[in-house]
Amino acid sequence: MYFVDRSVAIIKPRQPFLDWLHAVPENDLELSLESLRSDCTAILLPEFVDPEEGVAHIDEIYEQVFKMELASWYEDETLWPQDFSLKAFWEWFDVEIHSTVIDSVEGDINNMPANEL
Repeated sequence: MYFVDRSVAIIKPRQPFLDWLHAVPENDLELSLESLRSDCTAILLPEFVDPEEGVAHIDEIYEQVFKMELASWYEDETLWPQDFSLKAFWEWFDVEIHSTVIDSVEGDINNMPANEL
């Protein structure tokens, strides 16, 4: 196992995100907040000592993260909310910052831009 010179942020949807999903026309998904928060997005961040530094980094990239989370459910931007403010982001998501990342797999990590997934 190897330490990775990164920190990690776990992006966890909150109730407003679930409310948006339920309000999307023709959405027949039966989701609970618990199920929505059970398998969340993990984002590698620069290595930090202080968790507040990780939060500050999320503040810098929040709009990309917000849009990526919405697009993971619906790519049609006309269905997205209009408010992409930093305040809205923090109302829609909890973010856990973790300073230790360990790679338990031998071999290289393959990089691909998130917008190409």
